[in-house]
Amino acid sequence: MSIAPKDRIYVALDTPDVGAAIAMAQQLAGYVGGVKLGKEFFVANGPDAVRAVGGLGMPVFLDLKFHDIPNTVAGAVRSALPSAPAILNVHAMGGSAMMRAAKEALGTGDGPAPMLIAVTVLTSLGDDDLAELGISVTAEQQVVRLAKLTQSCGLDGVVCSPREIGPIRDACGDDFKLIVPGIRPTWAATGDQKRITTPSDAIASGADYLVIGRPITSADDPVAAAKMIADEIGN
Repeated sequence: MSIAPKDRIYVALDTPDVGAAIAMAQQLAGYVGGVKLGKEFFVANGPDAVRAVGGLGMPVFLDLKFHDIPNTVAGAVRSALPSAPAILNVHAMGGSAMMRAAKEALGTGDGPAPMLIAVTVLTSLGDDDLAELGISVTAEQQVVRLAKLTQSCGLDGVVCSPREIGPIRDACGDDFKLIVPGIRPTWAATGDQKRITTPSDAIASGADYLVIGRPITSADDPVAAAKMIADEIGN
């Protein structure tokens, strides 16, 4: 089924301020597909605030990157389900037992299960950073390895940088979902992410959903910025 261009966009609300997050979500309702809430927001405000944002009717990507022993991650997934996220994630580096425990925990909720995805290699990391951590392969090779492991554990997809979209598609096929941060329109600043590309190039390469923060949230007119990005994707 075809996805409308605007519905491919998840806006990163990287703020500890509930009021600011709700105001931005309300402003962008109808112009983007959903919002992403991460650790900064969750640690400051907790699950009630996640439900408050989700109560606006926009899908929520709850970006908490669970990474712990399998039993603890399974418990964290179960605790997240009442907030009704549309997307939930774990760290693939937690290993296969942890990812399978997370997948199994999805069946304990009352409502529809969220899409469960795994983080591979953070988009702030490059080959030199991995070498510093004792990982001797390139970022691309590590991402593909972790994506294949994630798929074998029954998860729905991975977070990856734009550069790894093609290699993951080749390794994991068309049905495996790819959620891609590191998106910067040509008119936006690069920021602190190293492996980046434009929205249209990411979609053309095979991304399913784009996570975009500051190019929209820091724009003088966030709605206009979101519309520009959706138009770019659709052309």
